[in-house]
Amino acid sequence: MQNSAPWYARLALILSLLLPVYFAIAALGTKFGLWSWQFGLLTLTAQGGLIVIGAAALMGLISLILCLRRTPKLGWRSALAGLLIPGAIMGFVMVSLAGAGSHPIHDIATDTADPPALSAKALADRAAAEANPINGYDIPLGQIEQFAEAPPPLSEQTYADIIAANYPELAPLDIGDTDTNAAVNAVQLAMAEMGLTGIRYNEDAGTVEGLAETFWFGFKDDVVARVSEGKIDVRSISRVGRSDLGANAKRILDLRARVAKTLKL
Repeated sequence: MQNSAPWYARLALILSLLLPVYFAIAALGTKFGLWSWQFGLLTLTAQGGLIVIGAAALMGLISLILCLRRTPKLGWRSALAGLLIPGAIMGFVMVSLAGAGSHPIHDIATDTADPPALSAKALADRAAAEANPINGYDIPLGQIEQFAEAPPPLSEQTYADIIAANYPELAPLDIGDTDTNAAVNAVQLAMAEMGLTGIRYNEDAGTVEGLAETFWFGFKDDVVARVSEGKIDVRSISRVGRSDLGANAKRILDLRARVAKTLKL
């Protein structure tokens, strides 16, 4: 008598367990420059990911039906796992896609009237990396090439409008009469704690800059903090992509919280 799960149930489970490996390869291959971020994110992850998830889920469903039709019903747990794991991954992907709609831009600042400016060095690095252009916060998105196909009302909104509506918690950090050097040191410390690299201080502009990099895809975001007039404003700008999935706003809040803790504000 056969006491082990049938081959198709085992195959369904194996395929589902290989899904995280597939997505890890797509992400890390992008990070280490094996292919472009467009191929890694859009082709392998977004398009190819849906295909491999669907294929694994279909295999799991067919295997589960076949197992339940057997007597005894051996392997149904493996087949069920082969169906549920792709389903869970698909749910995560759908939540991420929904997040892109809630976070349509990739340039976020606490001061939308006068956002902190990047240094010439940062701008040169972005140009060398063929990064997203930096646009004015008062320009309707429909007038920006990257958002040319955005439908109303998104196309009618500006960066400032979206930041005000989507990130009401963002605001400059009021440091009162705190010594400028102490504030700058606190910003540099916070950036270092967050893993930013290339941290530098421009005394003339009163700005501190650093470069953030995501773990999986290696996406780079430029971060600049401006210390002036008793407050600290922060800006975080992604180099590639249209939506940042809320990462820049989270980074700004994290930086503000760390600086406030250091300065005991």
